[in-house]
Amino acid sequence: MNEDQVWFKDGLKFKCSQCGDCCTGAPGYVWVNKEEIKAMAAIVNLDIAEFEAKYVRRVGVRLSLIEYPNGDCIFFDNQTRGCSVYEARPRQCRTWPFWDSNIKNEQAWKETCEVCPGSGQGQVHTVEHILAQSKVIRL
Repeated sequence: MNEDQVWFKDGLKFKCSQCGDCCTGAPGYVWVNKEEIKAMAAIVNLDIAEFEAKYVRRVGVRLSLIEYPNGDCIFFDNQTRGCSVYEARPRQCRTWPFWDSNIKNEQAWKETCEVCPGSGQGQVHTVEHILAQSKVIRL
């Protein structure tokens, strides 16, 4: 997808409401790479091997953070409704909601806005920014 082919030429609005909805709910995957694991391990004061043993699961050839039994991310703090490794959160989290699956068409974006109170609100992000974010990780 390039800038000339997108339906959101004027950009899209997003302002995180810090509701925590994207960190909770149905089971899924938060894909992580070695660099992200290293950064998160530093925040929780564990070496990489200990961090992986405690917080990471293998899914085929990929790595994902583990979840609580209810599907919430292991780093989601239900008391503060925040991320305990926010400064080192994975790129999957950093690029929400500008994933390919959410911006592929207007209907997909409308559905994203229905489940994410910050989508469609706040500042307008440029098409360049949105496309750059969508290329960081494919979801």
